[in-house]
Amino acid sequence: MENLIGRKLEGRYLIESLVGVGGMANVYRGQDTRTGEPVAVKVLKEEFLDNEELVRRFKNESKAISILDHPNIVRVYDISVTDKLQYIVMEYIDGITLKEYLKQRGGVLTWKEVVHFATQVLSALEHAHGKGIVHRDVKPQNIMLLADGSIKMMDFGIARFSRAQSQTVSDKAIGSVHYISPEQAKGDHTDARTDIYSVGVMLYEMLAGILPFDGTGAVSIAIKQISDTARPLAEVAPEVPEGLRQITEKAMEKDPARRYQSAREMLDALAAFKRDPSIRFEYEYNTQSNPDKTINRVVSDAKATRADAASKTGKTGKKGKNVKKRRRKKRYHFPIFPIFAGMAVAFVIGAGLLVYLIFSNSSNALFSNRDDVEVINFVGMTRDEFLASDYNQKLSPVWVYEYDTTSTYASGVIFQQSPRSGRVVKEGQKITLRVSMGTQWIDIPDTRSYTGEAAKEMLTGLGLMVVTNRVDDDSVAAGTVAYSEPAAGTTVAGGSTVVLYVSREKVNITRTVPSVVGMLVDTARANISRNNLMPVVEEVPDASPAGTVLSQSPVGGTSVRMGSSVLLQVSSGVPEVIPEPEPQPTAEPTQTPTPEPTPCPHNYQEVSRTEPTCGANGSVTRQCTLCGDTVTETLPATGAHSFDSSQPYCLNGCGTPNPGYVDPNAGQPAA
Repeated sequence: MENLIGRKLEGRYLIESLVGVGGMANVYRGQDTRTGEPVAVKVLKEEFLDNEELVRRFKNESKAISILDHPNIVRVYDISVTDKLQYIVMEYIDGITLKEYLKQRGGVLTWKEVVHFATQVLSALEHAHGKGIVHRDVKPQNIMLLADGSIKMMDFGIARFSRAQSQTVSDKAIGSVHYISPEQAKGDHTDARTDIYSVGVMLYEMLAGILPFDGTGAVSIAIKQISDTARPLAEVAPEVPEGLRQITEKAMEKDPARRYQSAREMLDALAAFKRDPSIRFEYEYNTQSNPDKTINRVVSDAKATRADAASKTGKTGKKGKNVKKRRRKKRYHFPIFPIFAGMAVAFVIGAGLLVYLIFSNSSNALFSNRDDVEVINFVGMTRDEFLASDYNQKLSPVWVYEYDTTSTYASGVIFQQSPRSGRVVKEGQKITLRVSMGTQWIDIPDTRSYTGEAAKEMLTGLGLMVVTNRVDDDSVAAGTVAYSEPAAGTTVAGGSTVVLYVSREKVNITRTVPSVVGMLVDTARANISRNNLMPVVEEVPDASPAGTVLSQSPVGGTSVRMGSSVLLQVSSGVPEVIPEPEPQPTAEPTQTPTPEPTPCPHNYQEVSRTEPTCGANGSVTRQCTLCGDTVTETLPATGAHSFDSSQPYCLNGCGTPNPGYVDPNAGQPAA
């Protein structure tokens, strides 16, 4: 197939780089040029383009997958099937596969992580099964893990492609054969319970750190899936709670009828376990110790199937008709005696089994011949101390390992027992002893900007209690975590409570007043009420048609608080009649007496002065600052002139010429 990098498919999807190579298809990273969003483009390999059956399945199943819409399933955006190119455009996931995560963690996860992932996988499968789609290739490699702890399942229906070529398991199937169900390995009919088996294998791998069945080749592993029994989890992972071991083993039953019959049934079992990790389920397991017997059964079934197929062909001639007649004859003359005989045998077997259980039950004091054992208090003892005591021989211990959320008991110390101390039981009675795994220290992850539900699921999966509070915070989107207490990065003990503060969605309490002037009052009321406002109607006289809105307050387009009143003035249909005013008699004008002036309390200030001289009077002029009145006062002369005949002017200095002055130079000739 030519290099697709740099090409634009359908004029829309720009191929940027190759990110994965699978057995059936190549996966490219691309960009939707219309939206600008990254996409993943899965392109069917060139060697399968001439396989009409495979192309048909690719087209039909791609359309079926596109109807899936679940948060834990990769979304399909577009499908294209042509003679030269077949591809599916999907949601691009930025994360790692669950298989890669297992390798990073050393292969073993905590049981709380396992339950967290399994719940999401089963939720996705429940949705797909409800749409009639069976995955058939559930494995950690087909599960993407995102940074927020959520998962996305991929490759729905792709496993069906292998059936287009052959029903035989080959070495090309090695990537999936570790997880396929026995019926897949045999080429039998598969349904939703096939996926349940694969989920059980995944649970086993995550809890134990190893695959339940492994070998040197795909065929040998497939045979083990059909005939072998996996080592019990109680041996390879004894610290796993018994209830979770039971769920895993039931999902891995060889017979589909003995597994969980639906993803919902398995989800309910996990939910019950999450509520009470000490729960024990009343499951019965069909374990076959002889693998050859299983293989022989498979071969016999295959022969029987071929015989049935042969009987349906036309080569049997009249013999086939005779068989039908014999069957019809037996149907009419079916004997009743064997039914009663079978019922009698079943009754005898049941009665014998009941007697056996009564006499073998160590807790039945009436029939048991075993010695009595008084249970003492084992809380505080270590496991080794119990094993070294006589009670290890007298009682049958069932060990359950759990983290101590109270930080009271050290690792390896028994912190709970059932039956409790003081009880008297029969020798060999089972006693459940819960052993502390110490305090589980957890670093609180950064959940900021995660949705409240995703953050809660992540923290509970780590073994923490979560309380959610709503706050007003504009720094993050509504419905996402703004911060936590304790803060991200803080180390706390398992079982501690973390408070998530989730941004509350802001409610817009403002409304825009609609313009209703000119509408009829009923229509106006409806428009205003529709905007969460309260119409108040006031009828006023006007010649407009009755019920017409004349004015409103506030006017249309005004922003007001939700629930505010809007006053509507509505026409009564009758104009207002204004009476003519009656003429009023003109009143005679009255003369207003002139008031007597009030005397001014003068406040005179000097405005000018002429000093008196010898022989002449002076004067002083003053003016009132209040009314402006002016008065002048005469200043008497200071005395008579004083003349000297030898001086030309008055000796008092007034400047008056001396009338009797004789100039001594007068009449003398000039020099």
